[in-house]
Amino acid sequence: MMTLLLLIILFALGAIFVPRLIPESRTTRSGKTLSLGWLRTGTRFALSLAVVFMILATSFVIVDQDKVGHLKLIYGLKQLPPGHIIAMDGEAGPQAEILGPGFHFKPLLNLLYEVEQQAVTVIPDGRYGYLVARDGLPLRADQFLADAWPDEQKMLDAHYFLTEGRGQKGPQLTVLKPGRYRLNQYLFDVYVKEDLFRATSVPAGFVAVIKSNVQQKPDDACQPVRDERATKLSIPLVPKGCRGVWNEPLLPGTYYLNRRAYEVSLVDTRIQTWQYQGGYARRRINLTLNQNGQIEQTAEREEIVTPQSAADNAVLLRVEGWEIPQDLRVLAQVTPEDAPFVVASVGDLQAVEDKIITPTVRSIVRNVTGSTSPLAAGQDGGNLQSVRRVLDLQDKRPQLEQAVLDALIPEARNAGVSIREVRFGDPVIPPELLLARKREQLAQQMITTFQKEQQAQEERIKTEKARATAEQQPELVRAEIQVEVARQDRTAAQLRGEGEKLRLQEIATGQQVQANVLGRELTYQLAMVKEVLAFIAANPDAVKVPSVLVEGSESGASLPAAAAIFGFLGNSTVARGLGQTAGTPPTAPVSPKAP
Repeated sequence: MMTLLLLIILFALGAIFVPRLIPESRTTRSGKTLSLGWLRTGTRFALSLAVVFMILATSFVIVDQDKVGHLKLIYGLKQLPPGHIIAMDGEAGPQAEILGPGFHFKPLLNLLYEVEQQAVTVIPDGRYGYLVARDGLPLRADQFLADAWPDEQKMLDAHYFLTEGRGQKGPQLTVLKPGRYRLNQYLFDVYVKEDLFRATSVPAGFVAVIKSNVQQKPDDACQPVRDERATKLSIPLVPKGCRGVWNEPLLPGTYYLNRRAYEVSLVDTRIQTWQYQGGYARRRINLTLNQNGQIEQTAEREEIVTPQSAADNAVLLRVEGWEIPQDLRVLAQVTPEDAPFVVASVGDLQAVEDKIITPTVRSIVRNVTGSTSPLAAGQDGGNLQSVRRVLDLQDKRPQLEQAVLDALIPEARNAGVSIREVRFGDPVIPPELLLARKREQLAQQMITTFQKEQQAQEERIKTEKARATAEQQPELVRAEIQVEVARQDRTAAQLRGEGEKLRLQEIATGQQVQANVLGRELTYQLAMVKEVLAFIAANPDAVKVPSVLVEGSESGASLPAAAAIFGFLGNSTVARGLGQTAGTPPTAPVSPKAP
């Protein structure tokens, strides 16, 4: 540029003085006079045109789209005040003015200024730009960061920053959010790449508690927030914008906070599960039945390791002289409004767990299980007395959980933690105490098993009987029919016998009346005649003509003729058949007379 400036000066001087060196006319050898005015005019015009061209050529600049033009005055008549590096009123040095993209014209721009094109400042997503001003008012004694700017666009105007805005020199509290910025890089240094300059992202289920190292409000507006638990705070809570821990947390979202000014503590506001388990040996006595039906017992030992996710080991209780490991689970939560209190009083959620909740839980559980005062209201409306037996740890578990919860809530509240639930696991009761109960249960199970086996055997017998009955169904039907026939025959025979009995009784009655009239002998003979006649009627072939003569007396009282006939028939076929029929021989044989 210096060479070009010298050439412009040289050509300008040439346009002034060189034409003067050219004579107005010249005489030739032939004595003719020639006018040289046109040469003087042409030389002046050419040199002047060259000067104009060189001036125009150095009076404009084209700034690229992604660049920012910075000006540094080289030939200035005034010097910068001491302590300043940015010129505001034509002083030599870096200028507050910057050139945006496009064509810019300014007389002797490239001669008087050094034009430097710098890349546009880009702040990527997830980061912020940390600014350091090289010029401005000095920081106050109590400052290490400049005051915040309500409008960052005005802050980036170097002229406004150094004049009306009264910007301060040094690190700035205000940061640049992601985007593209055309700023005066002579005035501002921008830091982006360091990991420190990442945006603050508050995920869902968390809040961000801010500890501010700067104060943006007056002192009378930054009095500590009063709280009933304030006496236990190591750091007081202050309103937002004051120096200290803000009493208002930041809700889930993305924030561009200057990490040199603000310390961010993320607090998990979801329900936390703190488990106390493991760290002991579990012993068991197993009962089994051998082949003879006798109960045998075997001992086992298992080391229960504390899981890595657990808050601590199980709580060791002492009841009736026994040491009982008790697993338990505590559900706790830090609400968003209590998160600043937690950070101010303890530090973070892990510190709350280690320094407050764990010791408190152990102490309260031991006190509740060993207390002599009532623990909690029982289901029947009475009070649950203290744990006096080991088995109460499992028999009175709901009451114990409620008693621990009631005692733990106010203690945890002092640290800003809300206890939602306390649940006991199975106490590790010494197996010797459970042995009698196990034996009783096993015996009861044996009785139940025997009864069920007996029922199964009876059902099996019923099933087999039903199957056999089904297979013999035809024979059973036939037998039932025969039984029914025999029953009917017996009934018929019985009826016939009863009829015969009645008939004989009637006959006997008639014969008794007849005997009373005729006498017993005549009645008998008359009966015999009836039988003979009935037999002859039934057997005609059995009758033979008698070869003897039978005579009787004239007196009819003794029936001699009938007797003779009976005597004749005594040895005959009729007599034999009659005897077989009647079953009674004649009282006396009748001697036949010869003819």
